[in-house]
Amino acid sequence: MQNSQQSDPFTAPHPEQARAERVHASLFRIAERHAATDEQRLRQVHPSMLGPHEAVRLVTFLLSGAASVDDGEPAVDQADITAALSLVPLVRSEMDALEAGLLEMARGRGMTWQEIAFGLGLGTAQAARQRYERLADRTATEEAP
Repeated sequence: MQNSQQSDPFTAPHPEQARAERVHASLFRIAERHAATDEQRLRQVHPSMLGPHEAVRLVTFLLSGAASVDDGEPAVDQADITAALSLVPLVRSEMDALEAGLLEMARGRGMTWQEIAFGLGLGTAQAARQRYERLADRTATEEAP
């Protein structure tokens, strides 16, 4: 019997598992459609400067062992960790601005709040709208002089 839980109408779905599968499928879809070549992937990378999110990710990967230090490269030290931590607020505000913009564009393309809630992994349209309102308030405050 192949994966009886998926086809069994009497088994409650597992939202965390469904979300994880959707995240994996989302990464695969975007990579396949918009980042299949080196040129496409380089659209988001500045060739001569490491972006803040890349720097935080790199230090995190090196510290966790997910990436290894090259021969001759210094080991991650406390100053590197402090530098990465210093970038976290900037990365968070950039992500907030990206998310708010994406939500505005989704609404502009006719997506309902319920459809957006599904994409965000939220349970209700109201939760999605409230999230957008919080992001919009936070990013407007950050952009003010």
